[in-house]
Amino acid sequence: MDKSAKKIAEYLLQIKAIKLQPSNPFTWASGWKSPIYCDNRKTLSFPEVRGYIRDSFATTVRSLYPGAEMIAGVATGAIAHGVLAAEKLGLPFIYVRSEAKSHGLGNQIEGSYEKGQKVVVIEDLISTGGSSLNAVKALRDAGCEVLGMVAIFTYGFQKAADGFSAENCKINTLSNYSDLIECAVESGYIGNAEAETLKTWRTNPSGWGI
Repeated sequence: MDKSAKKIAEYLLQIKAIKLQPSNPFTWASGWKSPIYCDNRKTLSFPEVRGYIRDSFATTVRSLYPGAEMIAGVATGAIAHGVLAAEKLGLPFIYVRSEAKSHGLGNQIEGSYEKGQKVVVIEDLISTGGSSLNAVKALRDAGCEVLGMVAIFTYGFQKAADGFSAENCKINTLSNYSDLIECAVESGYIGNAEAETLKTWRTNPSGWGI
């Protein structure tokens, strides 16, 4: 396990940004039953955690996308993280709504940008990938060159991987589901039996627990 990915997984468990409840699953808005719930907005309330995530975003962008000219955050969960990363990198920032506003200027992308600018998108969580790729599409439609996306965490669903591949969009994450489970077992947060339940859920999340 990558040292940085493990550290972020530890932080997410420590501050309860991620909760694991295999025996008492959550119900997502989609209706899916899930043994895990992720709320990365909580990371913003902990200076040490948000600082580590900010620095990890900056390091990743510098390493993988040295040509980046702008950072774009996906509304609403990744706006603050995107601003922090952009500030660390000394780059301009914009953010992308899920859809264009129905009033005012009717913007979907907020901020100042120019066609042809090289953009890296910051996201807080990748689940099925739909909302994240919607932001990528909006930026491309506006004439921006999307170099790739960097997110805090991913569940690692095949549907998301297929979606990013189909849209020819690179995706990198600071931590992921497999690292999280490994970290949770090592720390005693869950046992091996619960870990197996968590692994099973990811293979068929829509049908799990039904």
